[in-house]
Amino acid sequence: MISVLVADDEYVARETIKYLLKNQPDIDEIVEAENGNEVLELCQEREFDIIFLDIQMPGHTGIELAEKISSNSVIIFATAYDQYAIEAFDLNAIDYLLKPYDDDRFYHALEKAKKQLSKQSTTDFKQVSLLIQQLTENSDKKYKNRLVIKEPGKIKLVDVDQIEYIQGAGNYADIFFFDGSHILHRETLTSLEKQLDPDFFIRIHRSSIVRKDSVKELRANDNGDYTVIVKSGQQLTLSRRNRDKLEALIGEQ
Repeated sequence: MISVLVADDEYVARETIKYLLKNQPDIDEIVEAENGNEVLELCQEREFDIIFLDIQMPGHTGIELAEKISSNSVIIFATAYDQYAIEAFDLNAIDYLLKPYDDDRFYHALEKAKKQLSKQSTTDFKQVSLLIQQLTENSDKKYKNRLVIKEPGKIKLVDVDQIEYIQGAGNYADIFFFDGSHILHRETLTSLEKQLDPDFFIRIHRSSIVRKDSVKELRANDNGDYTVIVKSGQQLTLSRRNRDKLEALIGEQ
């Protein structure tokens, strides 16, 4: 049978989780805590199989507690953090609930936790904590120093200063680096454009963003647009509707 600790400083949040757990026959015990100090005391006295852990609580944050709790416990974070921090939680050993969440999302997280229990494996929460800290610090800045790229079973942190240009198609962006490699990222160019410092990056086409100091040549075309050649040799297009950005490109050369 499974023991569960529900830790949240909001009464309604605790009651919601308890209600959703009522129909689970393999859960025989549900204990509540409304602040970080209570969580720490309870976890020092005993181990829980699954812990629903709010990130922002009085006493200790959920991240601080995750480092102190036994690695035999499977933690499901509950949080209102922005999407970039959320990426850090989506690892095999833990899951997250982004408030407000629906029943299906809750039960998906619960089933993931149960499967993890059956594996009897452990999680290095100190590593997770460091990753979350990096991401949340990055997300607080107006422009990103790093992009978070989610791939099956792993998360990549990409340094923005290594990006030469980006090409987009629908909800995906193909990010090309100075070393010749590239990676496909599920995010629109419009969203990425808002995250990148315009002092260094410029949108030259509906499907292209280029790093200004990577441009080595501009060629005027008969139809009014320009061919933009970057250091790697790749040829991009500065569309006619973006000709007002030509001066910004030339000024950086």
